[in-house]
Amino acid sequence: MAHQEQSTATFPEHIRKKRNGEQLSAGEIRDFVQGVKDKTIQESQIGAMLMAIWLQGMVAEETHALTKEMMLSGEVLSWPAEWAGLMVDKHSTGGVGDKISLVLAPALAACGCKVPMISGRGLAHTGGTLDKLESIPGYNVYQSVQQLHRILEEVGCCIVGQTDNLVPADKVMYALRDVTSTVDSLPLITGSIISKKGAESLSALVLDVKFGNAALYKDLGSAKSLAQSMVTVGNSLGIRTGAVLSRMNCPIGRCVGNTLEVMESLECLKGRGPDDILELVTSLGGLLLWMIGRAGSLEEGKKVISKTLQNGAALEKFQNMMIGQGVTSQIAASLCSTNADYYSILRRAHYQTELETQGHGTVLDIDGMVIAQVLHRLGAGRSKAGDPVNHSVGAELLVSLGQKVEKGQPWLRVHYETPALSAEQRLSLQGALTLGPADQLHTQPLVAEIILP
Repeated sequence: MAHQEQSTATFPEHIRKKRNGEQLSAGEIRDFVQGVKDKTIQESQIGAMLMAIWLQGMVAEETHALTKEMMLSGEVLSWPAEWAGLMVDKHSTGGVGDKISLVLAPALAACGCKVPMISGRGLAHTGGTLDKLESIPGYNVYQSVQQLHRILEEVGCCIVGQTDNLVPADKVMYALRDVTSTVDSLPLITGSIISKKGAESLSALVLDVKFGNAALYKDLGSAKSLAQSMVTVGNSLGIRTGAVLSRMNCPIGRCVGNTLEVMESLECLKGRGPDDILELVTSLGGLLLWMIGRAGSLEEGKKVISKTLQNGAALEKFQNMMIGQGVTSQIAASLCSTNADYYSILRRAHYQTELETQGHGTVLDIDGMVIAQVLHRLGAGRSKAGDPVNHSVGAELLVSLGQKVEKGQPWLRVHYETPALSAEQRLSLQGALTLGPADQLHTQPLVAEIILP
């Protein structure tokens, strides 16, 4: 007890030190994370420290210490010796229509990797991988560590939720960052993301850091700062870490919303996916294969990943992962069949409405953020943790960038239930589509830059 009292007594000193822009020692950061975990410091003090960090930032040594202590605040997974060098994962900073994990995890497993993907739920305008998978009847995102080992042994990949004893300090800090307006802090984002990946005991990690209208960071510069911070800390913890900086303006693929994105992911795994999804999956997967020495170059890695999507190997892994996580073999086989009737298994929204173009011309832009915000209000997302989501709510793009369209042509199909689609929301959605002369089309590559370890 005396030790706890002493820590509490000195804790205001730590806050003052950080508030005044001084560097915290590794020991002081350890005290802070320990106090958060053991609840020996008050929430008001944790909030004050988070704000001090938000205001003053942290140098690389501090961010490393914070991430390491958060990682060590709970269980750190361990794997069989024969899996050494094969443990890989991906983290995305979130976007609209971002279904990449559903395609990438099985593609990597088909290449002989082990992918213990611990994912999150959707919050605000970004969809969560777990919510998407839960639109498949029977899919259980909660698996024990023993089950995790079994699925990785038998299949090679799993996509699960965070267990209670993995990085417990992050759970407390994450909730408090939300209510203290300290979410957008480089060291705090880095600590939160990399500590969870560090606890997975990975050989290599790739980060998909997005920038643009529909991303957390609007410009390349700020996204690059975050990517660099995470790459530095990941590598300092012994994980080979690289990052892909990708544009996030238009939705990724043609579908947004949980059930619709599962259907589109299955189409990708059947070799019929849109080019932008393919580009991201092969870039992220190819980089991981190169980092663990399974490909001689990034280009070779991309080809290897692409092959698993064309020859059905990744699809088979996805089918087995579904079965491993509770889906009946009959449902899994039906979803993975060549001409699957998806709606015989996945829930379809009661209503579908098609919006028509208000003019003619070339599609110059489709604002993913606007679409995501409307779908969020229609029940596809949640405003606070624990809120229910309606998996069937979503939207399908019926046109693509650069396409020439006539007036009155259907361009978006909205799937909704209650609440109904209001006139105001229709107007917002119409504002998401920009048409104009073809010579004003400025297409840029989806992947802007790659940061190597």
